[in-house]
Amino acid sequence: MRIGIIGTRGIPNRHGGFEQFVECVAPVLVERGHEVFVYNSSLHPYQGNEWKGVKIIHQSDPEDKLGSAGQFIYDLNCILDSRKRNYDIILQLGYTSSSVWSFLYSGKSVLITNMDGLEWKRSKYSKAVKLFLKSAERWAALYSDYLIADSKGIQSYLWDKYKKQSEFIAYGATPIATSSEAVLKPYNLEKYKYNMLIARMEPENNIEAIIRGHVKAAHKVPLVVVGGLNNQYGKQLKEKYESAFIIFTGAIYDLDTLDNLRFYSNLYFHGHSVGGTNPSLLEAMSSNALIVANENIFNRSVLGDDAFYFENENDVASVLDSELKKEDNLQMLSENQEKILLHYSWTQIINKLELFLTNSLKTKSH
Repeated sequence: MRIGIIGTRGIPNRHGGFEQFVECVAPVLVERGHEVFVYNSSLHPYQGNEWKGVKIIHQSDPEDKLGSAGQFIYDLNCILDSRKRNYDIILQLGYTSSSVWSFLYSGKSVLITNMDGLEWKRSKYSKAVKLFLKSAERWAALYSDYLIADSKGIQSYLWDKYKKQSEFIAYGATPIATSSEAVLKPYNLEKYKYNMLIARMEPENNIEAIIRGHVKAAHKVPLVVVGGLNNQYGKQLKEKYESAFIIFTGAIYDLDTLDNLRFYSNLYFHGHSVGGTNPSLLEAMSSNALIVANENIFNRSVLGDDAFYFENENDVASVLDSELKKEDNLQMLSENQEKILLHYSWTQIINKLELFLTNSLKTKSH
């Protein structure tokens, strides 16, 4: 198949979940004989025309000049270019700034959209933006030939809301193979004597509640906060809370470093409250992290009873003051590793995606 992938900042991953998904999936599809094209923002640091056999198409992205509005221009440029490429399939990841241009897609290509999470629920958006995002979600759901849901919760929502079937295809993860305490040295950390979180600096990720819980708790344990600090919210958090016990590292993209930081943490806090199956949650499970997650349907559907949960900063403080230890909860770690092997290995995810793309193309052709 000739496959175009739209909706990410590009690969290799320097941004988030969809980029990580493409980084893991696209090269394997190439190895299996497919021709894969990935659209990269002109702002992406990688400027090569090919990466691990994947063709890279660079498109102008004025986000650095226009802010979020630039994303709409970038997506428009990608979609207009896709009309010339004669793709069998266009895999659209997300809809926030692309579905407004859905009518411009070539009808010759099968359009498959991964619907991501419930973007209009994100607390960072104004009422007007939330109204727009609800419309964008509807356009994506109705204009796409086929839909992908990355969680069972999103799959149920799409059927209830739009009466449209979707294929459940989550993200993947790879169980940590080797560990090295040397990773801790640059951060002055000791194994099992710190907690951590990895998240984009957004309010709906409950970062401030996790930090405030650590500040409030009588049992003091360092908290390592990993995530980009280039937005206003991230800068405010760093300015307000950074101390010897609240450590902001900025963004870290090296997966081996992240895996080891998770592996040697005592508790791993996952505060994401909006969206489907979150990639960083699966990576925490595969890194043998003892997880304390925000209480919501998306996290519960993945973790079940193999995690501790919180709703607010007081819950976080209570968890900390109970002095949970990783070594006392080995069964949880084992169960989560088993989930990765059974349901979320990259091989299974790629097999499922490839089959869905193949069947979608056949069905549309007929």
